[in-house]
Amino acid sequence: MSQISIGESSERASEIKNRLTAFMDEYIYPNESVYYSQVANGERWKILPLIEELKARARTAGLWNLFLPESDLGPGLTNLEYAPLCEIMGRVTWSAEVFNCSAPDTGNMEVLVRYGSPEQKEEWLAPLLAGEIRSCFAMTEPDVASSDATSIKTSIVRRGDNWIINGRKWWTSGAGDPRCRFAILLGRSSPDAPRHLQQSMIIVPLNAPGVSINRMLTLFGYDDAPHGHAEVNFENVEVPIANMILGEGRGFEIAQGRLGPGRIHHCMRLIGLAERALELMCQRVQSRVAFGRKLSEMGSIRQDIAQSRIEIEQARLLVMKAALMMDTQGNRAARQEIAMIKVVAPIMAQRIIDRAIQSHGGAGVSQDTFLAAAWAGARSLRLADGPDEVHLESIARLELKRYD
Repeated sequence: MSQISIGESSERASEIKNRLTAFMDEYIYPNESVYYSQVANGERWKILPLIEELKARARTAGLWNLFLPESDLGPGLTNLEYAPLCEIMGRVTWSAEVFNCSAPDTGNMEVLVRYGSPEQKEEWLAPLLAGEIRSCFAMTEPDVASSDATSIKTSIVRRGDNWIINGRKWWTSGAGDPRCRFAILLGRSSPDAPRHLQQSMIIVPLNAPGVSINRMLTLFGYDDAPHGHAEVNFENVEVPIANMILGEGRGFEIAQGRLGPGRIHHCMRLIGLAERALELMCQRVQSRVAFGRKLSEMGSIRQDIAQSRIEIEQARLLVMKAALMMDTQGNRAARQEIAMIKVVAPIMAQRIIDRAIQSHGGAGVSQDTFLAAAWAGARSLRLADGPDEVHLESIARLELKRYD
């Protein structure tokens, strides 16, 4: 774990980190097989008893809503203080939900905390913060290049006291969860406005007439039940005027605010996942013998281990730098660092998990370890967090500005 100073509140953050580590050791790691058994048995798209039980324990232990930076709705940790906690949770892909710190709920809660009206906070934010419901974020569309948010086609049209929504979204993660009650949807409400003022974000209850799940998508063959990724149709869906967040034409502005902290979370979880993959690799090569000697004695294996350790440390330091800049200079000042970690962290995790798979042979691509699913998740984040090419363009543009 990085030893970067986390400032005046380091004692408080360290205490939470110790409690979180102890909770993982006592309740999360021993229950991994129980979790996957509950997902596999019976209906896959249902509320898992284990998760609800562990959520109650986590809340009692004060390990709840840790992600909100400097907010009285959680422990008030900064991004830099939260980052190591996110890494710990990332070691088990489903554990963040236990602490009410999982995407897309975290991003949606951040949006409602920052931009939501008092009525929106009471109706939608409060039950999210309590872990009573879940939510999804409907942005990506199958018919446009959604890496450019200004290309979104889903329409939001005013009619009397309502907004009428028409469009088709996909990769709406979490929409298959039976606890998912609403989506925050990005659509086009002002087509004649300047390019970055055409989009709006609006709250859409999933039980509203005209909302239908067309299908659940697989990610490299995984359906990620009971969370899942849905293709959702919105056909003449009516929602009240009050469901618009912040105001008409403010969607792009909200999106920029939403993407900063949430992507720090993804990157730190990936570092935790990579750490665990490296641990599994080291244990495997110490215990397996091929051609008369341990795998750990082979030069190529040792190089893989060394390179993996270097890459994890590099990525962690860059993420911590981005978190520190967000805390001290603001998200806008940290936008180049945020773009860099979005490129670095998924590629780093993908490489290390791939090396761990290689060291496990056939077991590495089977369901007997978490590695195959972890690799799929890391690879998908190179798209879900925005394509590498978009981030590289942003990094280069900001770098060139230094020489204007």
